Formats: sequence, structure tokens, C-alpha cells
Amino acid sequence: GLLTAAYFISFAAFQLPLGVLLDRFGPRKIESVLLIFAAAGALVFSKAQTVSGLVLGRALIGFGVSACLMAAFKAFVLWFRREQLPFINGLQMAAGGFGALTATAPVEAALGVTDWRGIFFILSILTLSVAAAIFLVVPEKRIETNGDSIKAQIRGIIQVFSSLTFWRIAPLTVMSQATFMAIQGLWSGPWLRDVAGLEREVVARVLLIIAAAMVTGFILLGSIAERLSRQGINPIVIAVSGMAAFMVIQGLLVLEVTSWIYTLWVLFGILGTTGIIPYAVLSQSFPLHLSGRVNTGVNLLVFIAAFSAQWGIGAIINKWPSSPAGGYAPAGYQAGFAMMLCLETISLLWFIFATIRMNRSNN
Repeated sequence: GLLTAAYFISFAAFQLPLGVLLDRFGPRKIESVLLIFAAAGALVFSKAQTVSGLVLGRALIGFGVSACLMAAFKAFVLWFRREQLPFINGLQMAAGGFGALTATAPVEAALGVTDWRGIFFILSILTLSVAAAIFLVVPEKRIETNGDSIKAQIRGIIQVFSSLTFWRIAPLTVMSQATFMAIQGLWSGPWLRDVAGLEREVVARVLLIIAAAMVTGFILLGSIAERLSRQGINPIVIAVSGMAAFMVIQGLLVLEVTSWIYTLWVLFGILGTTGIIPYAVLSQSFPLHLSGRVNTGVNLLVFIAAFSAQWGIGAIINKWPSSPAGGYAPAGYQAGFAMMLCLETISLLWFIFATIRMNRSNN
């Protein structure tokens, strides 16, 4: 728990300063420098002999990788047309999904040759190589900062967080992504075991299918959003429709529907990715020089909400006594998932209300 907290806290704490740095100095420089810290963290972690050393290593890794997604999103805003962003962002998320898959079987195979320390040492070398490649190979794009001082750029954060445009979309995006990350990352496996009653091998198979569906969703829905954007349909329409459909799937989980289990969780994996589309929408809704702060602002909220959702669902589930087999009570999952669905419903209603209000103001 302490090691996990060290990673998460250092990652989250740097999101708002990161937005300022990305907007001022550009993604190429910031990402390549931060990855050096990540490489150092992996090296420290591989050599640490004390708990404090392990904590320091994890904290450095969290700090170092804090820009991996946001720097990419900032670079895409600079280099690609606005209607391409949902698809390009989706490709980036899919790449991250493939990266997560390498932490399964490939790592297991590597453990047959070396230990966890050796793996982290290798990762430190690979990370340093990536940092060098980004700095030396990625082309530079001139950043328009309007000559703002650091103080003025910090005021840009206030401008973002005080905007109705931001708060119209952010709550629904945050709650949808938090729910998806909490369930897909932590609670889907236990649900399949305790509610659906699946054996361990089948649970592992379904989890792999969910991961594959997630990667597919990032690419598929991003592509759909891009195509419809060319026809004049705002990507937010696709995003909100997808998040609403995602809520329907969650409703079936709350109702403990266990038939068509593969179809249900494939749809969960695909539709859960729609919450990433609003990143592109929000970055287009503000001036270019604020895009880094917009994305890191949303990311910070998603990160906090996802961490809280994982803990909150677990706290609710633990209100029910464990089963004789050592699992959790199905009623606990029902209550925990229902809590997240209620929060998403409130966020959806707020989006509708705020949209009506903005349209009236514009008219």
C-alpha cells in the first residue's frame, strides 16, 4: 500500500504544474526530461535494500511517467487537425493498453530468467533510451506562449477551472472514467468470481477479453468520432452517447445479469473508453496555449476520482459479511456499483442542464 501510494501521490501532485510546463516549454522537452527521472526511479527501485529506498524509487517513477499521456495529447494538439484528435488520442490509449498487456505474460517469462530487480534494471535502461529518442528524434514545434510569465501561466489554470465550458463536460468524463478504471482495473475479476460464479481460469480469460475490448474501443470509437466530426457532428455527441450506453451496461451489472457474460463485458470494455473522447473536445474548446493545462486538469480529477472509486467500492463491499468460500457478498458489489452509477447519472443530468444553460446564454 505504501509503495502504491508513493507512486500515485507523486503522479497526481505534478499534474497541474505539468500542464503549465507543457504549455510553456512543449511536450518534447518536458517528456524527455521527466523520463530520466522515471529511469532513475526504476534503477533506485531495482537496487533498494530498505523500504525507504523502495518508496523513493516508486515516487520517482510516478513523477517521471506523469507526463506520458498528457505530453502525447499536447503534442497531438500541436501537430494534428482538430477533427483528427479523437482518433489520434484513441491510438495513444490503445498503445497504452498494449503496453499494459506486456506486464502480464512477457514479465512472467522474464521472471524465469531474472528476478524483479533485474526487470526494473532493464526497464531503467529502456526508459532512458526512450527519453533520448524523444529528445533527439521527435521534431520540435514552436510553442505560442503569448509571452506570458510563469505567474500568468499559473493564472491560466484558474481560467480553466473557473470556466463553465470545462465544468459542463468534466464531471461526466471524470465519473465515467473513474468508474471504468475502478471496475476494470480492480473489481471486475472479483465480480466474475463472486457474482457470476466463474472458475479462476474462466475469470482470467474474461479479463483478457475485457483488455482486448478496451484496446479495440479506443481505436474504434476514436475512428467513429473522427469520421462523424468531418460530417459536422460534434465528438461530444459520440462521447456522451457512449457514456450513457456504458451506464446501461453498468445497470445490468447492478442487476446481476450473468447470462451473455462475454457480450456484457466486451461491451463494458468498448464503451468504457468513450470517456477519453472529451479530452480532445475540451482541448479544442480553449485557446491552443491552454491545452496542456486543460488536459492535465481533467486528468488530475480523473485520477483522484478513480482512486476514490476503487476505495469507495471496496469500503461498501466490506459492509457485507464474506462468503464461506472467502469471497465477497454479491449484494456488496450491487451496492458499490450502484453508487458509481448514481454519481454518473447525476453528472449526465448536470451535463444536460449546463448545455441548455450555455445554449441559452449564447442565444
